[in-house]
Amino acid sequence: MASAKNPLGLLGIEFTEFSTPDLEFMHKVFIDFGFSKLKKTKNKDISYYKQNDIHFLLNNERSGFSAEFAKTHGPAICSMGWRVEDAPFAFEGAVARGAKPADDANKDHPYPAIYGIGDSLIYFIDIFGEEKNIYQNDFVDLEQPVITEEKGFIEIDHLTNNVYQGTMEFWADFYKDIFGFTEVRYFDIKGAKTALISYALRSPDGSFCIPINEGKGSEKNQIDEYLKEYDGPGVQHLAFRSRDIIASLDAMAGSSIQTLDIIPEYYETIFDKLPQVTEDRERIRHHQILIDGDDDGYLLQIFTKNLFGPIFIEIIQRKNNQGFGEGNFTALFESIERDQQRRGVL
Repeated sequence: MASAKNPLGLLGIEFTEFSTPDLEFMHKVFIDFGFSKLKKTKNKDISYYKQNDIHFLLNNERSGFSAEFAKTHGPAICSMGWRVEDAPFAFEGAVARGAKPADDANKDHPYPAIYGIGDSLIYFIDIFGEEKNIYQNDFVDLEQPVITEEKGFIEIDHLTNNVYQGTMEFWADFYKDIFGFTEVRYFDIKGAKTALISYALRSPDGSFCIPINEGKGSEKNQIDEYLKEYDGPGVQHLAFRSRDIIASLDAMAGSSIQTLDIIPEYYETIFDKLPQVTEDRERIRHHQILIDGDDDGYLLQIFTKNLFGPIFIEIIQRKNNQGFGEGNFTALFESIERDQQRRGVL
């Protein structure tokens, strides 16, 4: 039920929609990650991909909101569908709290929506679950579906936004004031040459988080590089939660997905810091998985290189730990800086 802490009755993420000038490449990446292409919308060229409780839409319309979004940003996450108890109630409540409504003429889907980060859309979806959902109502089965063996990804753990310097508080207030998100972490991260600050928020139902990143100082930091290439604020990365990160990465061997390189010295001390890790240490080294934790638990995580323009994917496995890998920030940040140096940015 909607409440003071959850004023719109938010219940999680239903779908993530991608727009792109290069449909074939994005399709291949989805397949490499273990998503199956199953359906398309009845009246538009929008395909549906699924893996457990992760639902992707790939929009190939040549006109309309998604097409214009791709012209501005290149490959992008142009919209998301968020689960709510009552879509009209959530939409009206969001507008009353200051959100900008999306007109029907500016939408590719028949669900109430508001504008979110970087003028992407947030749709409100109140039909979801295995027994009844929008994919049964508004999509049709493909005559030739592309069935792929899943890679063990079960849900979206979090999605990270990148914003211009000086606007992080504005976007944090957007999520807090309209949806009831709460602050869970604040980070001030420094690499060898660049820096950023990050403000992590948790949804009022507790199902997902949104960290917001803002660069510091040099405009060559990774956040401002994203903003320049993407031409504005937006979703920097999605994090897939895995049942077993080593098994997921083993299953993706030989695919097109490339992950960030971690210096070998990282593994000289990490297992002394976290002796409770039960996973095979040689496989962790082989895949260059990062580990972080405390006395109560730990997490394992890995990051791809940029996949869709400046957007990348994180894979995370949680073992009684709800952090974001704070202990890995320096190693990760410096790995990204090395990648920037290879690409001539730094």
